[in-house]
Amino acid sequence: MHYDVLIIGGGSAGLSAALTLGRCLRHVLVADGGPPRNEASPGVHGFLTRDGIRPAELLRLGHEQLRPYDSVEVQCLEITSIAREGRVFRAAGFGTSDDVPVSVTARRVLLATGVADILPPLPGFRELWGRGVLHCPYCHGWEVRNQPLAVYGQGRTVTGLALLLSRWSPDVVVVTDGPGHLTLNARRRLRRQKIRIHEERIVRLVGSPTNDLQHIEFADGSQLPRRAVFLHAHQHQRSALAEKLGARHTSKGAVWVDSAMHTSVPGLYAAGDTTPGTQQALLAAAAGSKAAIVINESLTREECPR
Repeated sequence: MHYDVLIIGGGSAGLSAALTLGRCLRHVLVADGGPPRNEASPGVHGFLTRDGIRPAELLRLGHEQLRPYDSVEVQCLEITSIAREGRVFRAAGFGTSDDVPVSVTARRVLLATGVADILPPLPGFRELWGRGVLHCPYCHGWEVRNQPLAVYGQGRTVTGLALLLSRWSPDVVVVTDGPGHLTLNARRRLRRQKIRIHEERIVRLVGSPTNDLQHIEFADGSQLPRRAVFLHAHQHQRSALAEKLGARHTSKGAVWVDSAMHTSVPGLYAAGDTTPGTQQALLAAAAGSKAAIVINESLTREECPR
């Protein structure tokens, strides 16, 4: 149970890294801890050659394309702890299907565990997540183009997202669920783009049986028909492993990495939504491949000293 690289996370970043490392003849274990963040979405968009593919199908193809690489293992594991032991990491956890304890060692560790979204505690947001409640115009804007849209939030964040969405639709409304804390300049910019502002309290989002948004219901009894609500949801790391190892985090809670995807902990790397930057499946896959190349070259230098 000793590996060159332990990859924790079986999404786009983790599987992409495993593919590259497998092609480098590296002995790799992918600890796949469960469903991806985009599980609720009907499709992955903007992924060249796979535009619109269902998230589960994209991962199935990833697993299928790893099979020829005998040095790569993918297991359903929840890694609960990592500790440094000399020149290697020791990771412990359990099988997600059988609860059997597992302990492995690896020369390098790549965290591709991603983030979890914290949605507003209002009826409808969780139920419509991925279809009527969306987070990324680049991922979903085309599917709701020219439709009546809403942007949920307050302050500078909601202003920027609403202005961005005006590229996809001429009918965008900001809903703040109470005081919007918008500056006079923000209100002027929104008004210039014909973006209205609703600061009435929201009661709930009302959807169809297929989880498409129908309208937003407010405390005063009014309803606002909308096709989708976009928001920048708060997030937290899906795994606390980086924090437990003492890895540096950014002010927004992402795991800090340098230009080589290396965290502040020697031998520990991170890629995908775990790290700062734009969150998109294609970019996560690219980051995973980049991290794999860096890791392989690091191992090679160790094996071929001067």
